[in-house]
Amino acid sequence: MKFDYHKKHPSVILLVTTIASFLTTFAATSVNIVLPVIGLEMKMNAVVLGWVATSFLLTTAVFLIPLGKISDTIGRKNIFSYGIILYILSSALSAVSFFDWMLILSRVLQGVGAAMAFATSSAIVTAAFSRGKRGRAIGINTAAVYIGSSAGPFLGGIITHYLGWRYVFAFTALLGIIILPLVLFYIPHDTPQGRGRSFDIIGALLSATGLSSLIVGISLLPALSGIILTTGSVVIIPVFITWESGSSDPILETKLFRENPSFLFSNLAAMINYGATFSIAFFLSIFLQTVRGMTAWEAGTFLVIQPVVQALFSPLAGRISDRIEPRIPVSIGMLLTSAGLFCLSFLNSDTPLLFLAAILGLLGFGFALFSSPNTNAIMSSVETRFLGTASALVAAMRVIGQMLSMGVALLLLSLFIGHAEISPEQSAAFQNVMTVGFRVFALLNFIGVFVSYARGDIRSKPAG
Repeated sequence: MKFDYHKKHPSVILLVTTIASFLTTFAATSVNIVLPVIGLEMKMNAVVLGWVATSFLLTTAVFLIPLGKISDTIGRKNIFSYGIILYILSSALSAVSFFDWMLILSRVLQGVGAAMAFATSSAIVTAAFSRGKRGRAIGINTAAVYIGSSAGPFLGGIITHYLGWRYVFAFTALLGIIILPLVLFYIPHDTPQGRGRSFDIIGALLSATGLSSLIVGISLLPALSGIILTTGSVVIIPVFITWESGSSDPILETKLFRENPSFLFSNLAAMINYGATFSIAFFLSIFLQTVRGMTAWEAGTFLVIQPVVQALFSPLAGRISDRIEPRIPVSIGMLLTSAGLFCLSFLNSDTPLLFLAAILGLLGFGFALFSSPNTNAIMSSVETRFLGTASALVAAMRVIGQMLSMGVALLLLSLFIGHAEISPEQSAAFQNVMTVGFRVFALLNFIGVFVSYARGDIRSKPAG
């Protein structure tokens, strides 16, 4: 499969995919900051409230790998465009949801739309730029992800304060409508060679079942149903890998992992890092509003520190990864992140906000050193014909990690708080949840430092 995106205004392609990256991330983080408000209005308990965030991640994770394969088969622009359209419609549905099940269902549809965009955006950017310029482009795209993360809590808090949480989803739908013409007219059509191929339905079902069982099972632990589902996932996932290894046209090219250590360890590092860090915004938004008494607006404004620092340094980190081995900045970034997570485990009602601000700045810098160089390493380690699959796996590792992070968070909430609503009366129990959670995440991310460094060198490999 041959792509000539780099001859068709790569700067415009980068602009469109960057705006789309901002859009999808903004919706995810803005929801985190308004969860306490949604919970009070809809009278959701802690576990159900967690599923407003988790349902989006679960659906995205389930659809990413199949959609990556489909995008290589029928065209990446097609999948990307339809994803933006579905995202607009599901955001509008979220805005008019009046029951918890309706909101969660709309978040599921939002997850499908996000998967369609996530599965193709990195491939489109990678194909548009040569290896020497790719890191900077990926860094800019990554920066947009975290600008979206920063704008989400900040703007989400302001919108909720003045208009209500429903307008957060309405604003997301409006952003999608604004960028849709750019997506349709400025992303060039690719010419896939896979039309007429069979689709690995069994592999897709095994992947979806294994991932769903894993995250739902973790969220239900220590109940018997949680044990059964988690155990089932441990059985299903190896079966999926075995099936894909023997398939003539798999949805997951397992040889990319078997024959490419850089690809394998870069993806593992991504899953570990996101698994250790995604619950930060979830925990801190509840902590600042429930324990420290902030409004959603104030909490969102405060939490903007971390993603803003990351957005500022991500392009620089991407450029650095064009010049030195990506594993070096990535490993340093994971080490700094581990230190920040460990510091967060000491938060309590008397912690100076200046101390928390410094930790958020450290985490933002650590994330910047990790994210764009790691994505550059993954996308530069594969042949052009596998860009769609690699792009989907980049997003899949991120979302699976985020999903596992929320699974651990929900498990801890179940153990320490149960089905009670999170309120100031539960502040002591919630602080215990954060202490245990952040220390577990710090240890996990520290292990990831060694996984990251084990990837070896990619700069000596021929360009894809």
